[in-house]
Amino acid sequence: MREATRLLVLGAALLIAAPTGASAQSLTRAQAIESALARGPRRALAAADTLAAAAQYRVARTFPNPTLTTEFTKDAPQYHVLVDLPLDLGTFRSARVRSAAAARESSRLRFVYERASIAFDADVTYTKALAARERARISRLNAAAADSLRQIASTRRDAGDASDLDVEVASVNAGQQANAAAADALSVAVALLDLQVLVGVAAESSTVTLSDPLEPLPDAALPVGTGVPLLVDAAAASLTASEYALRQQKRGTWLWPTLTAGFETHDPGGATGALPVVGLSLPLPLLDRNRGPILAATAERDRAAAALALARLEAQSGIVRAARERTAATARLARDRTLLASADRIAAMSLRAYEEGAAPLATVLEAQRAAREILLQYVDDVAAARIAAATVSLVTLTAGIRP
Repeated sequence: MREATRLLVLGAALLIAAPTGASAQSLTRAQAIESALARGPRRALAAADTLAAAAQYRVARTFPNPTLTTEFTKDAPQYHVLVDLPLDLGTFRSARVRSAAAARESSRLRFVYERASIAFDADVTYTKALAARERARISRLNAAAADSLRQIASTRRDAGDASDLDVEVASVNAGQQANAAAADALSVAVALLDLQVLVGVAAESSTVTLSDPLEPLPDAALPVGTGVPLLVDAAAASLTASEYALRQQKRGTWLWPTLTAGFETHDPGGATGALPVVGLSLPLPLLDRNRGPILAATAERDRAAAALALARLEAQSGIVRAARERTAATARLARDRTLLASADRIAAMSLRAYEEGAAPLATVLEAQRAAREILLQYVDDVAAARIAAATVSLVTLTAGIRP
């Protein structure tokens, strides 16, 4: 039992101390966020959507090309040269261009939010990896302390001051803490692999180490956002785009006319020279009055309006929830600070009392358990406070803030 406990503690220490791989890359929080933004596939997808919207805007602004027609007939004049130019002017064109411009703006806002979301995921994953590393470090120290307590119980038993029951209880406790240390060490490796996936590093093995410590944010660094959230602005731009698209389809019942200009020439038995030809073609909506596209555009407009209402509700709910979580985590963190010192003193005093025979083993185990739980709770609350602050920053992001 004693040798197995030592092996478990040693294995946990090795798992925490060095990642598997030939070379370990030290990674700060800022570097992790920057790498996720530069290498992550999500950014490439968002950029592709933005480029597609920009291309659609350019297409909407493009004027149609003229058409050149050349003909030969046996009737005089025999040569005909005509140019057809669609007159893409007026309200139909303006509605199409404004719809594409609003869609481009909505795509741009969503791209900005996607970048902020990528940075948020990298920041949160880095925080979780730091918390896992701290929990593993604490578990490793707890395992060492439990093994030391087992040795003290064994020494006291050999001196006739303790029973075999104390040694067995201390040995079971040492084994449990060693198992916890090994499990927490595995959690560190998993957290590092998750971080590597986000930053674009091959995740076959843990090849990064964390440079930053796990520290609570100072009060001055807590984000406070004001204004319209970014996703609400994006949904409003989408609604504007769909309204102009509906207006375009309604005006599309009468499509633009086509101006025809050219000349006719070569009359072997008659007049010489070129005879001008001018005409105007006007499509007549007799068989198709564009009802299908109008209905589709109306449905898209209604869907965009519902999406905007939902975005406003979700943004308001998300801001309130994130602010409350941040306040609660900050309050727990403040209470944890006052409990840490007391729990450590109680654990040290109980261990000294047990060594001197003034306290039973159960008192030491209970004091160590309380100190361990408070310290782990402090680590969890630090991570929760940082994550809540990052969440508040994300949900309150506005168009005027560069993430």
